Amino acid sequence: LSEAAQIYVGEDRFAARKKIIAELKEKGFLQKEEEYQTRVGYSQRSGAVVEPRISTQWFLKMKEMAGPALKAVMDGDIKIHPGDKFLATYKYWLENVKDWCISRQLWWGQQIPAWYDEEGNVYVAQSLGALQIDEPGTRNQKLSQDEDVLDTWFSSWLWPMEVFKGISDPGNDDINYYYPTSVLVTGQDIIFFWVARMIMAGMEYMHEKPFSDVYFTGMVRDKEGRKMSKSLGNSPDLLDLIKKYGADAVRFGIMISSPAGNDLLFDESSLDQGKHFNNKLWNALKLIKIFNVRKEDGDDLQQALLMSEINANPGVSFAPAISVNITDDENFAVQWFQSRLNEVRIEVENLYTHFRLSEALKTIYSLVWDDFCSWYLEWIKPPFGVKIGEDLYLKTIDFFEQLLQLLHPFMPFITEEIYHLLKSQEDDLVVKQFEEPGKANAEILRWGNILKESVTGIRDAKNKNQVKPKEKIKLHLDTPDKSDFADIEDILVKQVNAERLSYSTDPVPNSIAVVVKKNKFYIETEQAIDTVSQKNQLQKDLLYLKGFLTSVEKKLGNDKFVSNAKADVIELERKKQADALDKIKIIEESLTSLR
Repeated sequence: LSEAAQIYVGEDRFAARKKIIAELKEKGFLQKEEEYQTRVGYSQRSGAVVEPRISTQWFLKMKEMAGPALKAVMDGDIKIHPGDKFLATYKYWLENVKDWCISRQLWWGQQIPAWYDEEGNVYVAQSLGALQIDEPGTRNQKLSQDEDVLDTWFSSWLWPMEVFKGISDPGNDDINYYYPTSVLVTGQDIIFFWVARMIMAGMEYMHEKPFSDVYFTGMVRDKEGRKMSKSLGNSPDLLDLIKKYGADAVRFGIMISSPAGNDLLFDESSLDQGKHFNNKLWNALKLIKIFNVRKEDGDDLQQALLMSEINANPGVSFAPAISVNITDDENFAVQWFQSRLNEVRIEVENLYTHFRLSEALKTIYSLVWDDFCSWYLEWIKPPFGVKIGEDLYLKTIDFFEQLLQLLHPFMPFITEEIYHLLKSQEDDLVVKQFEEPGKANAEILRWGNILKESVTGIRDAKNKNQVKPKEKIKLHLDTPDKSDFADIEDILVKQVNAERLSYSTDPVPNSIAVVVKKNKFYIETEQAIDTVSQKNQLQKDLLYLKGFLTSVEKKLGNDKFVSNAKADVIELERKKQADALDKIKIIEESLTSLR
């Protein structure tokens, strides 16, 4: 306590508090004591108790400035993403705005441009020199500058303008060209501290919004849910992660785990997924290069291609082209993937428009891993040692280039590298412009799904009945769409290792029955068929489908759902109902034939 306290001068504040109570009791001045809970502030660095102290501060009146900033967002001139999550927060802050205390008692920062004379009068100016020009009477006075500095956010709220010197040099070419900017990317924890204040400053000083869109990322937190920070020491070393997984894998792992605005509980397993995806891209490159090598070129050349020739000779042609035309099955594969690529490009463009970056990456990831690597490359893969046709090879290279371009914003290093290893390129991927996506053929996509489901269903049935993958089978098909299967028949036969595909309307005895949509497949093998296991599996499928049908019919029988749901939603439910009825009928027929 200082001399101003008059009593207990020089005593520690906590000791003085105890002594004053004892003295009050001794003199009979204490009426009663009452315990209550209160919030005590502590210094972040020293841990000392922070005592409230009344002091003079500088404030900025905010109510009038908040109005235009609120209107700009509520009218849609500035869009917040994701709006459903943070628009209400923005609205609440600006509707309940308080005057802003802009002074801070720190030893660093921008010192407040205010000066005091010996009588306590205050003068505000850009500088002391400017003050003495504007106020000649101050020249011979002893002036002292305010020791406080401005709040950090007071300079930050001018960022969209002053980064182009729009305040210090108004109307210059840069501010006229770049203001307003387009998109602000930031964290949701500074919606008011920075975002709202930048909008207020822009509307006040430039009379125009500072940007058109605000994209809020989520907070990266540790496994305990704590925000990662230097003070807690819970942040991983980014350079160590890059050394362990690769920069692109780290970018991938963070992006795919971060839906817009949602917090991310950091887990290294997502970086592992990115590392595996990198390997998938390299393997796809190697496989495509092997498609262009003949058996006559020898095993040594193939091995060299896998190891070193890719890097040494990215554009080399390893053998004279063999005249192999694109067959019907290859035609379908190309048409299907072209439609799938167009479909995804349109979808990704829409996701970008709504700043759903994580969903865009997931969509591209599935297109590359599942559709391109797992299906398309398998459908066009030639027999071992046979070189695919030049047209098909070049088309596959083109597909891969487009996939790399889609991935490039998320994984810039590996995509640029592989892009130049595919063939000699005239430009870099980073500057290559996207072309307008074509239309997706819905019918081709539908038959692509039927083909995938048929291959998966037949392989699963073979596996459950312990039929070896390399064992040739005889495949029979009972379908109402026989003519349409002509386009996918060759791929189907190759994918399930069948001798041929024959059509039949009667059950095939001693075979494995598989139901895919309205199609019924019968698999003939040399080994004995376990009809009991088949019956059990079909009965399980039948039980599931009947339960599924009941839930769909219950929904369609709900008048409230039918009257409120959109037409396309109701149509989808009716399609589910029809598909379930068709499958139930086919399974029941299959069970009858097994008795």
